[in-house]
Amino acid sequence: MSRWPTRALLLLALVAAPAHTSAHDASAHAGDSERLPMMGTAPDFTLISQDHKPVSLRDFRGKVVAIAFIYTYCTEVCPMLTAHMASVQEKLGSTFGSKIDFVSITVDPERDTPDVLKEYAHNFGADLKGWSFLTGDPAIVHEVGRKYGVIAKKVANGDVDHTLLTSLVDPNGILRVQYLGVRFDLEEFRDDLVSLLDESK
Repeated sequence: MSRWPTRALLLLALVAAPAHTSAHDASAHAGDSERLPMMGTAPDFTLISQDHKPVSLRDFRGKVVAIAFIYTYCTEVCPMLTAHMASVQEKLGSTFGSKIDFVSITVDPERDTPDVLKEYAHNFGADLKGWSFLTGDPAIVHEVGRKYGVIAKKVANGDVDHTLLTSLVDPNGILRVQYLGVRFDLEEFRDDLVSLLDESK
C-alpha cells in the first residue's frame, strides 16, 4: 500500500462520500495558535456495543471522540490501526475514558457480532471504559460509514475492501479532522485529541 498523507481534512457533504481532500497545514500541533477547522456536525448513529448495549454518538457529548472503521477478520491494516490506537490510549493517561473516548465501528457486521468484537478488543488490550466497538444491522452500519466517507465492499474471499478513515469529533459533536490510512503520525493524532480537549476548557 502506498503511504497515505499524514493528515488530511476531508470536506464531507455529510450525506455523501467525501468529495476531495482540502489543503491543510500538517505542521499544526497542539500549542500552535491554529485550531483545527470545524467541518460540520458529525453524523449521529446508534449501534450495538461489544456488551450488546446501544451506543449513540450523542452519548459522548462533552468528550473528544476518535471514530475508526475496522473489521476483525482483517489481517493487514485494521489490526495495525487498532494497535496504534491502543498505544495512544495508554499515552492519554487518566483522560482516556473520562474525557477522550475511542469508537471502532466494524465494516463487516455480518461476522463481527458483539462477542467477536469483545474478543478482538481484549486481544488488543483496549480499555473498554473508554473504547467502544460497535456493530449493528448491516444496512445501518453501511449508512453510518457512508456518512463518514467510508466506502466498504465485500470481495469474493469474504474480506472487505474499505476506506481507512479515522475521524475526530470535538466535545460539541463537531467533526474536526480526518486521517486517511494507517500510517498517520501518532504524536500528531494524540496532540490533536488533547488540543480539542483543551479548547473546551
